[in-house]
Amino acid sequence: MRNATYVKMALNMLLHSKLRSWLTIIGIVIGVGAVVGIISLGDAMEAQVQSRLADMDLTKITITPGYSGAQSRMPGPGGPGGGGSSSTDAELTDDDVDALQGIDGVLYIDTQISGSEEVDYAGETATLSITGVDPQVWQYMNTLEVGSGRLLEPADKNVAVIGSSIATEIFDQEIGVNQVITVNGKSVRVVGVLEEEGGSEDRKIYMPLDAAVNLIEDAEEDVFDSIVVKVESEDLVDPTIEEIEERLMVSRQIHQEKDRDFSLSSSLSMAESVTEMTSSMTLFLGAIAAVSLLVGAVGIANTMFTSVLEKTKEIGTMKAIGAKNRDILMIFVVNSAMVGFVGGVFGVMLGGFVSTLFPYLGVTLMRGGSGAGTGLSPDLMAFGLGLAVLIGVLSGAVPAYRASKLKPVDALRYE
Repeated sequence: MRNATYVKMALNMLLHSKLRSWLTIIGIVIGVGAVVGIISLGDAMEAQVQSRLADMDLTKITITPGYSGAQSRMPGPGGPGGGGSSSTDAELTDDDVDALQGIDGVLYIDTQISGSEEVDYAGETATLSITGVDPQVWQYMNTLEVGSGRLLEPADKNVAVIGSSIATEIFDQEIGVNQVITVNGKSVRVVGVLEEEGGSEDRKIYMPLDAAVNLIEDAEEDVFDSIVVKVESEDLVDPTIEEIEERLMVSRQIHQEKDRDFSLSSSLSMAESVTEMTSSMTLFLGAIAAVSLLVGAVGIANTMFTSVLEKTKEIGTMKAIGAKNRDILMIFVVNSAMVGFVGGVFGVMLGGFVSTLFPYLGVTLMRGGSGAGTGLSPDLMAFGLGLAVLIGVLSGAVPAYRASKLKPVDALRYE
């Protein structure tokens, strides 16, 4: 038989068993749609993660007071230092900064304090986050960009750079460059407004460290909430962390790990953890969706076994007039492949439709993400369609093989 004959006869089988075939196809549609939708969401999440990581400075190391045995060098709920503190009175001081001087590969060291204070502007009051930084190095240690004005400079005193949300959303009147805000009753001039970042930076106020000490309650001279170290390259992050640990253990006269009272975190380790978490979540969700594909595969196998039984006499007739085992095998394999193909087409369409609904269902791709639609790539569409056809062929292989091995005499006698 020719290939065209296989296709014609397989299509005839599909069309003359409409209800059973379409019930089987629906199982494939749901399975392929679920897998394609989940993979599409995972791809979009990974793309957004990579986009955000491209905007991050992965060469920074943050030192914070306090240490937990479960701390993992990754920012946690309590701040950049991770999961809690073993010492409530631990502090970072100028002595710690001095201990870090001279480490190979370190470009800049920034000392910071932070707090939430009342800010007044145009008769309105809001409690906002204030971060005091070293103006001599801060502009070289971040990837922030100003939408108007400038960043902090070494000679600055009572001035501030504010986030875009503070400038345009917090107060009824927009805050522009050279406008004056009041922090805890003291006047502060705005010298720069940051471009919108889509994160917490949009709601922060940055000030020179000396000025922030006078405005933030409980702030002390030469006592810092964090010390940020910038190294030359990502390759130097891990060895620099080890060097910092050793130096601080010596300078703070800590002899045992259980007595340690400081924590280290790096933006690089955080980025790696987020990437790994995203990949694991996509794999897990994909595995769950694949269960529905397994159900669809069982449905195809069941349908093909039934078709073989129904067409046993026809198989015997075809063999009696010269059809070979290969011909019978190909007819049923092509039929099962058609079932998979039709299910794959509608499954890809379903997956694409579902992926566009994620934002409307409240699914955002990342914290602070806009929840934009995911869409399907041509490669993903081809993958979904190919997967459906492959499942169809594999599921129909055993019934097709059994059909091809029927003896003509036994098939003709079958009731």
